Formats: sequence, C-alpha cells, structure tokens
Amino acid sequence: MTAQRLTGSVAAPGRAWTVRFALVWLGLWAAQLAPVQLLLPLQLADVDPVHKVRDFGLVNGLAGVAALVALPVFGALCDRTRSRWGRRRVWVAGGVVVYVVGLLLTGLASGWPTVAVAWLVAQLGMYAAMAGLTATIADQVPPEHRGAVSAAVYGPQALGIVVGLGLVTALGGASGIGIGYAALAVVLAVTAVPWLLRAREAAPEAGERPRSLADALRAMWTAPRRSRDYAWAFGGRLLVNLGNALGTTYLLYFLTDDLKVADPEGSLLVLTLIYLAATVAATWGGGVLSDRTGRRRVFVAGAAVLQAFACAALVAVPSWPSALIAGVLLGAGYGAYTSVDQALVTQVLPDLETVAGDLGVMNVAVVAPQALAPLLASLVIAQLGGYGVLFGLAGAITVLGALSVARIRGVP
Repeated sequence: MTAQRLTGSVAAPGRAWTVRFALVWLGLWAAQLAPVQLLLPLQLADVDPVHKVRDFGLVNGLAGVAALVALPVFGALCDRTRSRWGRRRVWVAGGVVVYVVGLLLTGLASGWPTVAVAWLVAQLGMYAAMAGLTATIADQVPPEHRGAVSAAVYGPQALGIVVGLGLVTALGGASGIGIGYAALAVVLAVTAVPWLLRAREAAPEAGERPRSLADALRAMWTAPRRSRDYAWAFGGRLLVNLGNALGTTYLLYFLTDDLKVADPEGSLLVLTLIYLAATVAATWGGGVLSDRTGRRRVFVAGAAVLQAFACAALVAVPSWPSALIAGVLLGAGYGAYTSVDQALVTQVLPDLETVAGDLGVMNVAVVAPQALAPLLASLVIAQLGGYGVLFGLAGAITVLGALSVARIRGVP
C-alpha cells in the first residue's frame, strides 16, 4: 500500500458505504457475542451441568489459542491475495460462509468437546472476515475520518449483543438452543450481503503487496520491535479488552449464583440494553470528537479508566443497582475506547505493505481476551475468592491498559 493512500488523499467514504460497513459488523458481533453471553453457557449447562464453568472456559480457550495463530496468518494471506473480487472482499465472503457453517454445527453439537470443535470452526470464519474488514479502513479511509468509520465497527457491537440476545430469547432461550444458532447464522448472512455486493477496491500495485508470504509473516512478527508505538498500542488494546472481557463474560452466572436475581436471563437483557445505550452514544460521540480534535490517546486512556470505575462499583457494592450503574460506566467507557482505539492503531502501523497482517496481530488483542477470559475468570472464581476478586482484577488490568496507551508518542 502506498503512503499516499494512507495519508488522507483519498476521499472519505459516503454515508451509504458506512451504513453497509456497520451492517456487516452488526451481523458478525451478533453471531459472536450472543453465543458467548447466553447460548454457550446455556448449552454447556444442559450437556454438563456439573462442569459448566470449566467447560465454558475450555471452549472459549480453544478459540482464543487459535486466534493467536489464525488472525495474523489470515491477515498476511489477505495482503498477498490476488483475485477478481479483490483481496479484502474475498476474505470477508469466505469468512462469513465458514462462520455460518460453524454456527449451524455448534447448534447440533451434543457434548462439550463437539461444541468446542464446532465453535472453533465458527471463530475461524470470524477471524477471516475480520482480516478483510479491518484492513479496508486503512486502505480506503483517510486518517482524519477513521474515528467516525471505526465507530461503525464497534458501535454495532453493543447493538449486536441486544439483537442476538433478543432473538435467541424470543426463540425460546434454553429450550431453543439449536434454533437460536440457526437464527444467528441467518442474521449474519443477511447483514453481510449488502456490503459484499457493493464493495469495491482497487487492485494492489506491485509495491503494495509483500513480495512473498514469508516476507509478510516476517514483517508481521517483527513489527513490535520496529515501532515502539505499535507495541504500546498492542499492549493497551490487549489489556483493556481483557479487563472488559473479565468484567462481562460471566454476567449470567454472576446474576444467577451471586446476586440470585429472580430472572437471570431477563436481568441480563436489561443490563445489555443499558450497556447498549451507553456504548452506542459513546462510540459515535468519541469517534467524531476524536476526529474533530485530532487527538486519540486522551480519549482511549480516559475511556479505559471509566471502565475501571465500573468494576470498582461491583467490587464495593455487589448488588443489582450497582450492576445497573456499572452497565452505564462500562458501556460508555468501552464505547469511547473502541472507536478511537481502532483509529489509533491504523496510525501506528509500521509497514505500509503489510496492513492486514499488522492489523491481524492487533486483532489478536481484541479476540483473544474475549476467548481466553472465561478460562481465566473460571480459575479466579473457583480458586481466588469469587466475583469480587474477578471484578477487582478486571479493573486493575484496564488501568494498566490506559497506562500503556499513554506511552504512545507518534499519535496525539
């Protein structure tokens, strides 16, 4: 990729492009987060009620380990791809197809090992689609507009949770697990089609692609050594996403086993709606304000600290009212963080020829914490003192993420 295409000489994408881009992310997030928040816990509680916490951690842990390899490698392959449909779009299309198949297989699984394998297939599809979509921002969006467009990635995240949870709950929740996975597969396919049909990208020139896959992989793994800002951005993203995942992954079990609310599934939906409202407002607001001011780090670090306050509320007073307050703080903090952070990382990429590969490494810091947090959280809950310790750990990790972002020097 040429420096010109990354420094803002291309026109900002239109509103229709941004809407289609947001729509495909809506489907991806719904298919990702509704199973993690509800379907997988219910399914594993049904097939192995005694070991449901352990099984949930193992299923997600397997996907997290796979992300460590798949995301960077898929990104490197995406940079090297040449096809009549473009190098980014072909990875999005292939990823969506694999994701749909994986969701259907997960719905048919009858034991935790088969659930783990089927969910791994689904996650590999997610990783492939992410490789193409995140690289598109660096390819086609000028830096001064990346905050707003990055909001189209993470603004739909909270909405995707609500759409997914609402749909699954309406279809029967625990009594309709297989139908729930199938419905999410349909949502994913329908939301991806408009972007796939209308996406256009220029064929890369000879100097815009790594000379070989080996060169792409080598550049990807040496990127943190070649750019200190890239390394600090990776560390901040990893820590903040891990803290957020630790604070949200076991909410259903927290409501059921610790707060003992009368309707855990309904209460989870209420919390998610509150989280949605705060996240969407902060995502779009943070992205637009960051673009207008030209500042990234202060928004990212401040939003990370706001998430830490949410965790502190749950530690200090573990109650339903505290959970509602934490939902607002966590949603606002995570919303502002995600949109601005995505814009920030596209501005610290060290190699203009390996955009998808370098972003693939950055995507590890988004996906791996979501997948590995259930395993870590299950150990904390079982061995270190329960949910209070878990939320305290989540807040501390998030603050460390804010400190990492503060060390970046090349982006204001």
